[in-house]
Amino acid sequence: MKTHGVRAQQREQTRQALLRESRRLFAARGYGAVSLSEIVSEAGVTKGALYHLFESKAELFRAVLEQVQQEVAETVARTADVHDDLWTRLTAGCQAFLTASTAPDIQRIMLIDGPAVLGWNEWRAMDEAASARHLADALTELIEEGTIAAQPVAPLTHLLSGAMNEAALWLAQSDDPADLPATQAALVQILQALRNR
Repeated sequence: MKTHGVRAQQREQTRQALLRESRRLFAARGYGAVSLSEIVSEAGVTKGALYHLFESKAELFRAVLEQVQQEVAETVARTADVHDDLWTRLTAGCQAFLTASTAPDIQRIMLIDGPAVLGWNEWRAMDEAASARHLADALTELIEEGTIAAQPVAPLTHLLSGAMNEAALWLAQSDDPADLPATQAALVQILQALRNR
């Protein structure tokens, strides 16, 4: 029984080393420029150990992407949840997403390589599970309390999520530090337009 526990612990340590090193390499150079040989070498494990945990490089990338999306979602939720007012929660959460997703490593993995490696449908499903669901919940609550006019939540969620993802991609290409505050101000204007007077 003790041996099983040791093996499970070693397996988890190997998995964490693979995730850590592949994330670092994918963020620095992009998915296409990183080989499995390089990942296992950096992680200090064998290819056999990698294939025992992940069927392919794409599956390893998917696990890294899931980790990145979860971290961004947790940052957004933590930022939003300190506010009692539902409207402030929504705006703070949207701003937190925009800020978090402008980190170069997050952009590369989550917004650039994610859809390219996994395909748009799988990436979209993962994005929805990680953060779009929280946005939909916030919008639903605001509609229920009358702050936002009654309307279908799904299209509104996709429009806002798409706008924020596109803004984060645009910011990734920008060298102007004034672009982030300008984008945040534009986001406030878009959100304000939804609010009932």
